[in-house]
Amino acid sequence: MKRVFSVAFACTVLFGNPARGASEKLHVASKAFTESVILGEMVTQLERGSGVPAEHRSGLGGTRLIWNALLAGSVDVYPEYSGTLLDEILSGDTRPEPVTRAWLEQILATRGVGISEPLGFNNTYALGLASERARALGVKRISDLREHPELHFGFSSEFMSRKDGWPALQQRYGLRQRNVQGLDHDLAYRALQSGAIDVTDLYTTDAEIRRYALLALEDDQRFFKRYDAILLFRLDIEARFGKPAVAALRRLQGRIDATHMQALNAQAKLDRVPEARVAAAFLNQNFGLEAAPTEPTPGRMLWARIWEHLVLVGSSLFAAILIAVPLGIFAYKNRRAGQVVLAAVGVIQTLPTLALLVFMIPLFGIGSLPAVIALFLYSLLPIVRNTHAGLSGISPSLRESARALGLPRAAMLRLIELPLASPLILAGIKSAAVINVGTATLGALIGAGGLGQPIFTGIRLDNVSLILQGAIPASLLALLAQGTFELLERIVVPKGLRSPPSV
Repeated sequence: MKRVFSVAFACTVLFGNPARGASEKLHVASKAFTESVILGEMVTQLERGSGVPAEHRSGLGGTRLIWNALLAGSVDVYPEYSGTLLDEILSGDTRPEPVTRAWLEQILATRGVGISEPLGFNNTYALGLASERARALGVKRISDLREHPELHFGFSSEFMSRKDGWPALQQRYGLRQRNVQGLDHDLAYRALQSGAIDVTDLYTTDAEIRRYALLALEDDQRFFKRYDAILLFRLDIEARFGKPAVAALRRLQGRIDATHMQALNAQAKLDRVPEARVAAAFLNQNFGLEAAPTEPTPGRMLWARIWEHLVLVGSSLFAAILIAVPLGIFAYKNRRAGQVVLAAVGVIQTLPTLALLVFMIPLFGIGSLPAVIALFLYSLLPIVRNTHAGLSGISPSLRESARALGLPRAAMLRLIELPLASPLILAGIKSAAVINVGTATLGALIGAGGLGQPIFTGIRLDNVSLILQGAIPASLLALLAQGTFELLERIVVPKGLRSPPSV
C-alpha cells in the first residue's frame, strides 16, 4: 500500500510538472500583484537572453511563502522591497542603526541569499481615498484621519498583520477607527470605488491611483520607510548557472524610475497588455533585447490548466482512497485507537489551506507536490469518517448470521461488511472529490497551476473573463466528479443499497 501511495505522488510530479526531468532551470518567482509579475518577467527574459535556462513562477502567495521557498531552494530569484525585507523578513535580527549595506549583505549571506542594488524606484506604502471624498472631509494627511473615526478602513490582508502595517500605523498616529477589515489588495480598489470602504493602503506606483482618481495622503509623521525595489537571489546560482546568471540580474539596477514603473503597471492593468509583453517591450527599448515571449493560444492554455487541475485532484484523491479506507476499517475494528484516528483527521481538516501550504514549503518546496499532499490530507476526513460510519451502521444480526455460516473475519469484511458499507464509503469519496476540485484552485498560489491560475490572475487584473475561464471549468469539474461517482455507485453498490440519484 505504501508503494502505491508513493506511485500516486510520483505520477503527480511527472504529469503535473512537465519540466521535471529536463535540464535544471533557474526559477524566477513573483508575488501575486502586477508589478512583481512584470519585474519577474524582466528577470526571466534577461536570463534567457544571457543563455541561462529560466522559468517564471508567477503570482505566488505572500512574502513569507515566497521567502521560505527561496530559502528551501524552490525559488532562485524574486523581486522584493527594502522596507519589506527589513521590517517583515529580517524583523527578528539585531541590526545597527542606521542599517548599512554591509550588514544587510552579511546577514543575508548567512542564509545563502544575495541582494541586488536598488532597481531605481521607491514603491512605498501610502493611505489613500477617493479625491472627492477627501475634499469633502477636508483630509489631506494621515493625521487628519483622527478626526473621522467613523470611516471604514479596508486594508490588504498582509498589511493588516505586518510589523510595518496597520497595528504600528494605528499606534503611531493614534487612529481610533474600529471598522477595519482585511481583503485582497486588488479587490480593495474596487471596494473603494463602490463606496464599500473609505480608506485603503496603496502602493505608490499602482496604476489604480490614477484610474480611480485617488489621493495618497501625506505621511506627515514619516511612518512609512523607503521600499526600494530590489532582487533577492540564492548565492549558489553562480555556481549552478555561471557568471551570466548573476550579471543578468545586475542589468536592471538603477534602470527603472517610479514614473516608468507606474506606466508599466498601467499597461498591464488598464490596457490589459500581458505582463510578458510589457516586460519584453521595456527590455527591447532599454537593452535592445529582442525578447519574444511565447504566448500559447487561450484554448491550449485552458486545456493545460484543466489537465493540471485534474492531476492535482485525481492523484490526491487516489492516494486518499488507498489510505483512508483502511484507516476507516482500522478505526471501526479498534474502538479506542479509532477515536484517535477520527480526531486526528478532524484536526487536519480544521487547518487553513494556505497555512498548511506554507508549512510544507520547507519540506516539499513549491509546485504540484505540496498541493497534492495538502489535498490528500483534506480528503482523509470524509472518507475515513464515512467508512467508519458505514461499518458501524451494519446490523449486528447480519454479522451473527455471517459468523454462523463460518465465514472468516477477512471474508466477512470483503463479502458482507464492505458491500453493505459501500454507499456511505462512496459518498465520502464523492464529497472529498467535489471539495478538492474547489480547494485545488488555491494551489496556484504556490506554483501548482490548475484552474486557480486564471482566477487569481483575473482578480489581480480586474478581468472578469479570466476569472470565468477558471471558475466555470472548476464548477463543471465538480459536477462531473459528482456525476461520475453516482454512476460508479450504480456499478459497485448492490441494487438494494443504492441511494436515490441526486436531482
